[in-house]
Amino acid sequence: MDFQTCITSSAAILMEGALGERLKREFNIKIDETVAMAGLIYEETGRTALKSLWKEYADIAQKYHLPFMATTPTRRANQERVKSMGYDETIILKNVELLREIKDSNDIEMYIGGLLGCKGDAYSGKGALSIEQARIFHSWQINLFKESKVDFLFAGIMPTLPEAIGMAMAISETNIPYIISFTIQKDGKLIDGHSIDFAIHAIDNSVLNKPLGYMANCVHPIIVHEALSHQFNRTEAVQKRFIGIQANTSPLSYNELDGSLDLKESSPIDLANDTIKLINDYHLKIAGGCCGTDNRHMEEIAKRLKLIGPQ
Repeated sequence: MDFQTCITSSAAILMEGALGERLKREFNIKIDETVAMAGLIYEETGRTALKSLWKEYADIAQKYHLPFMATTPTRRANQERVKSMGYDETIILKNVELLREIKDSNDIEMYIGGLLGCKGDAYSGKGALSIEQARIFHSWQINLFKESKVDFLFAGIMPTLPEAIGMAMAISETNIPYIISFTIQKDGKLIDGHSIDFAIHAIDNSVLNKPLGYMANCVHPIIVHEALSHQFNRTEAVQKRFIGIQANTSPLSYNELDGSLDLKESSPIDLANDTIKLINDYHLKIAGGCCGTDNRHMEEIAKRLKLIGPQ
């Protein structure tokens, strides 16, 4: 089954949980600030740790008979950052190869995604690109993912609509299935003030090959639930096109999280319950984890996902 068929036909799909925080906390691995986790591909310790975490998440998906989505840790590995660190295009290709090793060593329905991110700050929108700037800027990374034959592309934590449109344009030219995931606030809008509904229409109308769907990541499910509840987002487009979440354990807003030393976190059971409520109320099908999550959170989410029937 290819990824597009999986999205169309599956009632529930498990996506990976957090990587970066767990690498620091559980493996005492220092993560580079420029290309983040992508550079770990050149270190045996980093490669081993990443494989260990992905194996945990893949095993959970296998245990509950769920399709599994995993993305390369390359959100910050754009051409500008990669070149500044003295790396080359192999940083993308080798990260895909590492995920392929996981897939080949497990009897599981697993899909490998190439992770992209905005050029600037995902939580404030500072440094965001225009449509044309984004189309050109992100093409380097997108074309490398095409060369590596990923199953899908995933634009994560996108705070501004113009950059998301430009990125979608560049991806659309490759014919690779893709998902756009936004930075979403309680007010039902992206960081730049566009509603979820407006953003979906704008991107869909700008490209020949539309995204398979839209998501939110690095945000708590209760925030997304409130965002989707606004009347201007209760539309057919949002109902049909908004399909998933990678959830934070903290219900704080982006502004509250920035620089906070004492975060209120959801337990694995509470996060799973909030995630499944969001999925049931708004007919989503993809659930994964972001900041604060680990195998315990993903296990609880997977237990509940398995109970979701055909939609």
